[in-house]
Amino acid sequence: MNILLPTSIVGSLPKPAWLAPPEKLWSPWILEGDKLMEGKQDALRIALQEQLLAGADIICDGEQTRQHFVTTFIEHLSGVDFENRKIVKIRNRYDASVPVVVNEIARQKAVFVDDAKFLRKQTDKPIKWALPGPMTMVDTLYDAHYKSREKLAWEFAKVLNEEAKELQAAGVDIIQFDEPAFNVFFDEVNDWGMAALERAIDGLHCETAVHVCYGYGIQANNHWKKTLGSEWRQYEEIFPKIQKSNIDIVSLECHNSNVPVSLIELVRGKKVMVGAIDVASAKIETPEEVADTLRRTLEFVNIENLYPSTNCGMAPLSRNIARGKLSALSAGAKIIRNEFAI
Repeated sequence: MNILLPTSIVGSLPKPAWLAPPEKLWSPWILEGDKLMEGKQDALRIALQEQLLAGADIICDGEQTRQHFVTTFIEHLSGVDFENRKIVKIRNRYDASVPVVVNEIARQKAVFVDDAKFLRKQTDKPIKWALPGPMTMVDTLYDAHYKSREKLAWEFAKVLNEEAKELQAAGVDIIQFDEPAFNVFFDEVNDWGMAALERAIDGLHCETAVHVCYGYGIQANNHWKKTLGSEWRQYEEIFPKIQKSNIDIVSLECHNSNVPVSLIELVRGKKVMVGAIDVASAKIETPEEVADTLRRTLEFVNIENLYPSTNCGMAPLSRNIARGKLSALSAGAKIIRNEFAI
């Protein structure tokens, strides 16, 4: 990156109300057929424009073309039954109706590559694309075939790697893997989860990121956070493994969380996407609040490796609030740039 403190969001932005009912996850599409395709592309254009107007330095698709950050990718794989669903507890937190793995997993065609090509044509800025991580995919469905979380994660890693290589060829600069499950299943992360993620990035030469957070600002996640005590030290369990990995960027939750900022020291040498925007609150941060969060992290990450970001995606928020938070992020980063006279 040529610019210091490049800003970006983690993944999702709210969708326009004419595309999907607002402020909810797994929101059903309102349009159908060709109108849906056209509507998704229009929404993608709007997401791009709103990021540009807010001053974002790294652009993403805002996940406008997908219903959910995990299941939309799984929908395009063979070997998964979406009709006969099962209820499972996701991240040991909340029940959800999920698809079932009934046969060998295979990726028959590209999932997001056409969308990435479309976005690439719209802007010269660096673009980032989010994919679900293998462990989080495993945790978002029911496995009736492999009967092994590790084996299934390995199969997902293979198809993710196929997709990632095509996204890279489409001009994506950063591929981000969303792994909220890393914050829950520490033993599995260290036994095989990190290895599966390394398999997913095998052979890539674009930058890669892993996003590990405490989840969207939905009720189940907010209740869970209240049980975590005065210090959230989950990152302590997994950051040493990430630090030794080939992942370039670590994305973490920071602002309005009880994560000790000093834990960032455990990934020293990596680029760090510091979450300076709270997505679990409708309150729009001031630029000074954003700057304060970033300032506190600079003891533990070199300024050239600090990438200001959001804690998580903003899909469940209203568009006005998301827009305001995005602008505050850029303004806060500018304060720090000015302090360092850069």
